[in-house]
Amino acid sequence: MIDRLKRTRHRVRRRWRYRHVRDWVVGAPDFVGVGTQRSGTTWWWRLLCDHPRVHEPAGGKEIHFFDKYFARDFSDDDVRAYHRIFARPKGTISGEWCPRYMHDFWTPALLRRAAPQAKLLVLLRDPVRRFQSGLSHELDVVQRDVRSKRRGYVGAMDANDALSRSLYGRQLRRLFEHFDRAQVLVLQYEQCVQDPGAALRRTYEFVGVDAPHHVPTVLTDRAGESHPQIETLDEVTEAACRIIRSDLAELRTLVPEMDFDLWPSSRAMG
Repeated sequence: MIDRLKRTRHRVRRRWRYRHVRDWVVGAPDFVGVGTQRSGTTWWWRLLCDHPRVHEPAGGKEIHFFDKYFARDFSDDDVRAYHRIFARPKGTISGEWCPRYMHDFWTPALLRRAAPQAKLLVLLRDPVRRFQSGLSHELDVVQRDVRSKRRGYVGAMDANDALSRSLYGRQLRRLFEHFDRAQVLVLQYEQCVQDPGAALRRTYEFVGVDAPHHVPTVLTDRAGESHPQIETLDEVTEAACRIIRSDLAELRTLVPEMDFDLWPSSRAMG
């Protein structure tokens, strides 16, 4: 009798669970954060998910769904698998934020195929400071996880990767080749720090959740994982700045509404 009762309760729980999920909406994400690493994206993701109409997927902030498709075909089955990640209750919206998506050159085209109507979010930080923070982050991992004989080689790759991630103009130009400019909201980390309430309201409105009075309790809680600061050689820093300077010229043409005076590196470069 007890065993039969347990089995009955188990079946009831399963029926409720599947009925609940069956009533959910399954489809492309409503929004996708695509950039950039070490620019406050985890902070901004938490603020997004604080809204009662935003449903966080089971996989959390960074799904990294498209990483592997540089070496394999992207099929209709893959599109459907991506959509299943964002099953959400009716009346809510869902998405993810993976800073690699804008950087990886093969991803924007695939994202366009999988989520053509999605609103895209880009959060940018002073490119030189992002380069230094990104390099420190990666080299800290190298020192802990890579064999000593490989550290120099892997460190050199990380330095190139850190610089490439700070070339925002190049990445945005590629993104705009696949998505209409009106689908992309470009935010500045420094501006978000100065007036997080205004920047968050702008973000909420962009993704489609009306929130004139919603203020997250963690609005100014932007603390993230810190890493020992890596000091690069002056020659290396200067070479990086020259490349960033050229990219900033393109960025100004793509998003002229940005306040470049908020970036010390931009002011220093004239």
